[in-house]
Amino acid sequence: MAVIDSSNAFIKEYQERFEKKLKENEIILLEHWKAQLDKIANMRPDSIASLQIQLTKITEMMANRIKVLKKE
Repeated sequence: MAVIDSSNAFIKEYQERFEKKLKENEIILLEHWKAQLDKIANMRPDSIASLQIQLTKITEMMANRIKVLKKE
């Protein structure tokens, strides 16, 4: 019975560490993209066209990152 309890404790601890790391990574990711959007918000674009260009650049950056992550 001690082996099962030890295994369950190990699994629980590993799962908690995994969830903590996942949460940390998500925070880092959101902070990065928020910073990118804040740059655009602070730019005060001259026109809608320049705003669209900046938004398109960000979506392209996101798409490229998704491709890289899917390859790994």
